[in-house]
Amino acid sequence: MYSLTFLKKAKDELAKIDPIWQRRIKSKLEILAKNPAVLTNQIKALKGNVKGLARLRVGPFRVLFQKQEKELRILIVRIAHRRDVY
Repeated sequence: MYSLTFLKKAKDELAKIDPIWQRRIKSKLEILAKNPAVLTNQIKALKGNVKGLARLRVGPFRVLFQKQEKELRILIVRIAHRRDVY
């Protein structure tokens, strides 16, 4: 099981999202922390200037994160609407 760590920007962005979507995003993040393999269809490795990060799709929102295998930690970098996240 991975631990979730949020950057301050990601926490602030999550707080601005509608509460219904907040619950859905938190639910997906809990699943991601327990077993990332379950969400393989919704996770994609990113390229270009965000290389090294992955994105989790939750409805119209994207969660950008970095999986740190050695520390068994998932660092949440950004949470935003898909039109604004990249």
